[in-house]
Amino acid sequence: MRINPARTLSVGALTLLVARHPSARDAGRWPGYVSMITERPAPPAGVVDPRPVAPRDLARSRTRSRPDVAAVVKAYVALTKPRIVELLLVTTVPAMMLAADGLPSLWLVAVVLVGGSLAAGAANALNCYIDRDIDQVMKRTSRRPLPAHRVAPRNALVFGLVLGVVSIALMAAFTNWLATGLTLAAIIYYDVVYTLWLKRSTPQNTFWGGACGAAPVLIGWAAVTGGLSPLAWALFGVVFFWQMPHFYALAIKFKDDYARAGIPMLPVVASARRVNAEILIFAWLTLATSLAVWPLGMSLVYGVTALVFGALFVLEAHRLVGRSRRGEPLRPMRLFHWSTTYLTILFVAVAADALI
Repeated sequence: MRINPARTLSVGALTLLVARHPSARDAGRWPGYVSMITERPAPPAGVVDPRPVAPRDLARSRTRSRPDVAAVVKAYVALTKPRIVELLLVTTVPAMMLAADGLPSLWLVAVVLVGGSLAAGAANALNCYIDRDIDQVMKRTSRRPLPAHRVAPRNALVFGLVLGVVSIALMAAFTNWLATGLTLAAIIYYDVVYTLWLKRSTPQNTFWGGACGAAPVLIGWAAVTGGLSPLAWALFGVVFFWQMPHFYALAIKFKDDYARAGIPMLPVVASARRVNAEILIFAWLTLATSLAVWPLGMSLVYGVTALVFGALFVLEAHRLVGRSRRGEPLRPMRLFHWSTTYLTILFVAVAADALI
């Protein structure tokens, strides 16, 4: 059976919170809550109900009074945004392999994967808590656990903090101070600097927030070597520049959503010409940075992969811009999905290069 680490690593924290999930006593505080009270009317005060309760009715009543544990677990896992966590891990393991010039300790890989997943999950859960006001007015995010009232805000906050503490403790116990410090800094930067400040105040939020998405490369490298080399920073640069075309495409798709929520994403506040220019600039910077990694000790396998698939990535960016200039339907999600494929293939090449 295939196990998804991002969906399973939060079980310990979930156990602490399932018992706190809203029950019948919270009906007045939770919109849409369905009362668990049975339909049998209560007898007058002081009168014993002569009608026996059928075992089937009693069992049904008890079942209804219990929270749906599977639904609760699913809601808390959704807070961690597992798909984003998976993408972050795609860049972490190849960076560790390259730092080790082969296969690093499997124990260390496991620790970094678990710690990194918990840290990313913590950052995402806290992001959901902070953004609960805007998530409820955006169609794309209105089904998340907080706006959908499947998780209480206080519980989401506690859940995120617990995951964060566990992740930092795990990294501190089994890696080194640099990897631990970078992990803590990534959580704080994403939730405090990006989510609370940049996201709501400047159209350059995607650029300055890009450091968070590229941090796993540095964390994985530091966990193996205890330091950071020019090659590590070059790989960081690839992921950093890649995020602009990737997220600008998403912002174009959900431009009306961001406008409704008052979030100044670049496609909301800038002209199409400005957005197109930045997409092309950062797509080309991604390609150039990926090729700059090649002479830093990478083989022909990586070089050819970076050249071919980087060129395809740039080509897709030009196609989106061309459709915009001609007034055709944009289909920005083609660039969004292709960019994910590109980054995955590039880092698979990094891992292959480490084994050669």
